[in-house]
Amino acid sequence: MDVILLEKVQNLGKLGQRVAVRNGYARNYLIPNGKAVMATTENLAAFETRRQELEKVEAEHLAKAQARRDQLTGQVITITAKVGEEGKLFGSVGTADIADAAAVAGIALERHELRLPEGSFRQIGEYQVEVHLHPDVDAAIAVHIVGEE
Repeated sequence: MDVILLEKVQNLGKLGQRVAVRNGYARNYLIPNGKAVMATTENLAAFETRRQELEKVEAEHLAKAQARRDQLTGQVITITAKVGEEGKLFGSVGTADIADAAAVAGIALERHELRLPEGSFRQIGEYQVEVHLHPDVDAAIAVHIVGEE
């Protein structure tokens, strides 16, 4: 199925690009979330009339993401967890735990923005966590996991 992207979609394309995707991906994700429309002649004409408006919105999203990146750079989040022998945690620290600790510290983070490519943390220590704010903007924060006394 051919669709016209209404915003930049990572690993797929940029605003205004016509791409071919699987039917289910278009029907279940792109179109319902307002990220794309079906590539018909009517939708193509409607897109061209809205192009400037959509480009302006995309630029605003990018500017907001860059401002958030500047705020998040250098932030350290401390999480206290129960620890067994040799620094191993009872359980693990995942994206939900990091987002909750960030909220307590006054930092606005959503769970879906956090990227843990190696999975949850299972030992005490300091880790770098990537925060995905926009398809073009990523930030890094430090997460310090300490043992509970």
